[in-house]
Amino acid sequence: MIGGYIGKILFVNLSEGKLKDEVLDEKLCRKFIGGYGIGARLIYSWQRGGVDPLGSDNILGFMTGPLTGTDVPFGVRLTVVGKSPLTGGWGDSTAGGDFGSYLKFAGYDGIFFSGASEKPVYLFIIEDGKAELRDATHLWRKDTVETEEMLKTELGKGIRVASIGPAAEKLSLMSSVLMSGRRAAGRSGIGAVMGSKKLKAVAVVGRAKVPIASSEEVSKLRKEYVANMKRPVVDMFRTFDTVAIYAHSGDTPVKNWGGVALRDFPTANLISGEKITDSLESRYGCHRCPIACGGHMRVGTQYKYEAGAKKPEYETLAAFGTLCLNDNLESIIMANDICDRYGIDTIETGATIAFAIECYENGIITREDTEGIELTWGNHEAIVAMTRRLAKREGFGNVLADGVKVASERIGKGSDKYAMHVHGQALPMHDPKLNPSYATCYQSDPTPARHMQAGLAHFVENAAMKGAPSGLDVPPLDRYTYTGKGKYEVICRNKNHLLNASGVCYFSQYVLPWDWLDKSLSAVTGWQLSPEEITTMCERISAMRQVFNLREGLSPKDFKLPGRAIGDPPLKDGPTANITVDADTMVSEYYQALDWDPETGKPSKKRLLELGLEDVAKDLWP
Repeated sequence: MIGGYIGKILFVNLSEGKLKDEVLDEKLCRKFIGGYGIGARLIYSWQRGGVDPLGSDNILGFMTGPLTGTDVPFGVRLTVVGKSPLTGGWGDSTAGGDFGSYLKFAGYDGIFFSGASEKPVYLFIIEDGKAELRDATHLWRKDTVETEEMLKTELGKGIRVASIGPAAEKLSLMSSVLMSGRRAAGRSGIGAVMGSKKLKAVAVVGRAKVPIASSEEVSKLRKEYVANMKRPVVDMFRTFDTVAIYAHSGDTPVKNWGGVALRDFPTANLISGEKITDSLESRYGCHRCPIACGGHMRVGTQYKYEAGAKKPEYETLAAFGTLCLNDNLESIIMANDICDRYGIDTIETGATIAFAIECYENGIITREDTEGIELTWGNHEAIVAMTRRLAKREGFGNVLADGVKVASERIGKGSDKYAMHVHGQALPMHDPKLNPSYATCYQSDPTPARHMQAGLAHFVENAAMKGAPSGLDVPPLDRYTYTGKGKYEVICRNKNHLLNASGVCYFSQYVLPWDWLDKSLSAVTGWQLSPEEITTMCERISAMRQVFNLREGLSPKDFKLPGRAIGDPPLKDGPTANITVDADTMVSEYYQALDWDPETGKPSKKRLLELGLEDVAKDLWP
């Protein structure tokens, strides 16, 4: 097998309790790399359109990349894939930690689950690629921390665990999968797919080595890149001292996207990275990571979370902080801990709470509806209380438990105008009114409203942080010019797919030169990839994720940003006053640059054939 791959995938039929190994085809790897690239290709081939996301026919996958588990800096990621119960389209979510690395050490590049078990089970993969399904009845209803501790007691301290919490067991559409080290595959509601299959956890242990084409070259590159990382950016990621700065600049949304920080949230500094650092107990990092951005918090005083609760990251701080006008840091740590333990996405949860607060403030819901909880702006006790009820599906929390879109449908009374989502997925915490290219990815990616799929928007941030050109063939562009950006969005988005499919942390692009990934991928796999071949690989991955949605009946008209996110109507004050973003033009030009029809989202038959997707071309163009 080529370097970077174990060369084996495990297929698990949960309905029949059968496990089967399959060889990972080298041609498949060369075409789709790994992660959601291989995941989308395989699931599209195996699964018919129109299946129930929470039904037994929906296939769930855990897929690594060729750099996962190697000595390449940031080679830690694993992607969970399947049809999203949150959006009804393609779903994927990546996670760090060390579970992905240890899955490969245990002898597999990936696992795919079909069917559904009648009773709770977990999969245990023992080293050397031996695997078995075991009863998980005793783990059902346990939170993710308890589940991992119980499995380590049963199986040994050296195991790594991916598990769901009680929220996924109750099929919350915003539920996530938690990996060892409290790293979450949080978006797309992918945890609910595990819950629907009665799959409580996957535990792995192993000591296998990932084969490397040139260990000497990998070691040389690692030393070179780690020694020359952009230290100010590294420090920023370690402290995440960004919320106050980003809020006041107009990047972080405030008051459910309707506010301005300087006016509505002047105390943003109280939830800054500096304040978090003051409360840290210890730091930790993902497998072989040179940054170590994770942290464990000291025991709470006002809120009684245990010592070791995970440090909230930027998106969580913004979702439970600026979005809700909440400057109580301990309450955000508490809410984050609840989300981790019950297994729900912090972005979706914070956005849903902010939506509920605005409904409460406008009389759409009342104190009687919320059972006495006063959902007012900045009321940190109410925010924590409702987060807990949402996680447990208790009382009014059950109304909110499936995300902002479903909550607005249940509440009615015109509440949809306060629901900030794209086709069911809540908006992340970067405002297109400051960096308009975020609008392109929020509205065009098959997993909508995903900041980690931003292309040109991250290029702008990257160049600003590094203080130098990125090395991509992209000229300086005016943020508020909405034409002429499509081909550059494609270039930057292709780099995203290369990062994600290779199993690399997204932060790497901010601290390393842009050519580091191409060189590292060649050193690990032995492939000598031309720029043209890399472009084709990445656009092939783009097309597979897109055609999955097309087969589900989705089109560009289904993915539209709410007016507040693009300044329609524009804000009257603040750093993004009088800005209205022309998202439709940018998305249309992006589609055209890929040779996709802007109205239907369909890739042209010519382009599909050029990408070697003959079967897909027949499906779309019979």
